[in-house]
Amino acid sequence: MRALLLCLTLLLSSSPVAAQDSLGLAVPITVVDSGLLKHILPRFSLKTSIRVTPDASGPMLLAPTPPGVPVFQGDGVTYHLRIADDPRQQRFLDWLLSDTGKTTIESFQRDGAHPFSAQFAVTEAAKAPVVDGYTTRGAELSRLHCGRCHVVGPENRMNGLGSTPSFAVLRSLPDWIERFEQFFIRNPHGAFTQIIDVTPPFDPERPPPIVPVEMTIDDIDAIIAHVARTRAADLGAPLALQ
Repeated sequence: MRALLLCLTLLLSSSPVAAQDSLGLAVPITVVDSGLLKHILPRFSLKTSIRVTPDASGPMLLAPTPPGVPVFQGDGVTYHLRIADDPRQQRFLDWLLSDTGKTTIESFQRDGAHPFSAQFAVTEAAKAPVVDGYTTRGAELSRLHCGRCHVVGPENRMNGLGSTPSFAVLRSLPDWIERFEQFFIRNPHGAFTQIIDVTPPFDPERPPPIVPVEMTIDDIDAIIAHVARTRAADLGAPLALQ
């Protein structure tokens, strides 16, 4: 098994990182070659400030067979993540199993196809009746904060500003996850948005031009979980991003 694992730390980063600042992840070479890691690991790091790098010596192991927690499938193989008793490793596993993590895996493309799926995890979770308060919270936050300017759904379709894209249009973009993850650094949001423990306080000499928006990283995750279930607008020809 270990012979099939590949250390590609330098492939994802050109700068050295101290071992204590990153978590090693042993990965089958088929997953490495697919490019999936370069898609999901930076997004996890952006969310949590925890760096995960491919490392054949672990301590985390992604394997095509049990034991471990199934996290996604590809080419008929279910990949299982094995972790130690470490809060940072647990957080990585939790993120992979979260709505945001699953959506990130699903959004990965190669040669125009989506080679990996996390939907099997959704099917397993559906065996137990649960109330999805996470996406419900995301819908509430979207209406409260984003609905000032954006059409977030039928409930405020007459209230959005004509110059701002609706959630359905944003959902159509291939990089929609990044846009929502980083919305607070995109104009004009930075002038009136505070992300707790992430963005600096407003300059007292330059107060927000409108009533400020205050959120947490968890709030953003909830909104993304809600948007993931939003039907994308059919805009016809492929969109050209700028």
